[in-house]
Amino acid sequence: MELANTRDFQWKPLAPLASRRVYSTLVEAGGQVFAIGGCDDNGVPMDCFEVYSPEADQWTALPPMPTARAGVAVANLGKRIMVIGGVGANQMPLKIVEMYNIDEGKWKKRNSLREAAMGISVTAKGKGDYRVYAAGGMGSDLRPHNYLQHYDMLKDIWVSLAAMPTPRYAATSFLRGTKIYVLGGRQSKYAINAFEVFDTETRSWTKFPNIPNKRAFSSFVPTEEKLFSLGGLRQGRLYRQPKFMRTVDMFDMEQGGWLKTERCSYLKKRRADFVAGYLKGRVVVAGGLG
Repeated sequence: MELANTRDFQWKPLAPLASRRVYSTLVEAGGQVFAIGGCDDNGVPMDCFEVYSPEADQWTALPPMPTARAGVAVANLGKRIMVIGGVGANQMPLKIVEMYNIDEGKWKKRNSLREAAMGISVTAKGKGDYRVYAAGGMGSDLRPHNYLQHYDMLKDIWVSLAAMPTPRYAATSFLRGTKIYVLGGRQSKYAINAFEVFDTETRSWTKFPNIPNKRAFSSFVPTEEKLFSLGGLRQGRLYRQPKFMRTVDMFDMEQGGWLKTERCSYLKKRRADFVAGYLKGRVVVAGGLG
């Protein structure tokens, strides 16, 4: 891949959302961006559902979600968008699952999760015959889950698979080939550095080397050959003060191990809870707390 020149990247203001919100979830489908739920100024979950058209630079309101909620997990299933769990009007986790058909412009309730949960990590596999995998989450009792559930599209049921070795919520997961990589997350308020991989063919878990530097609110970015663990917050315990980090850890997908990273490769600014992505051969980070 040809590496993009940094001068090729330019900021451009876009049309704002119709209303302010936090904990909304964005998903891209068919070249458009959908904004799902969130909380308003008073912390009340919203049922709003809107789509952004890049060509028109315009947001359009769509039929609202049947269930108002924030912090949902979302799967892009081609012409359908699946919305899973999240936090409801009573500030408690939900087990509700709803699906929006883009062509029909309608919502439809689907079979619920086995238990209510927030902070679920979702991956979708396949084209046409999609398979949705939901990992972890935090239940109403505030305990992290080790569940891995597979959604059967034809039967509209959730099937339990082998449990994750490490219970967690707010983990990052991504699919590569037949394997689902699950990194980090939290137990209670504290970050964990577990790195585990589920093989969808053998239906078994493998423990990978732990993330070298344990921190909360970091970002993970996969590229063609490597996986980056970026920034975050080193949490304070006992006599240690919390600290925003510049740290960059790099995992070699072929060698199966974490590489030693020089300080010159660290982020230029300490930050946590930011956005990051891979664009034209470069890892890009923006915003956050520092």
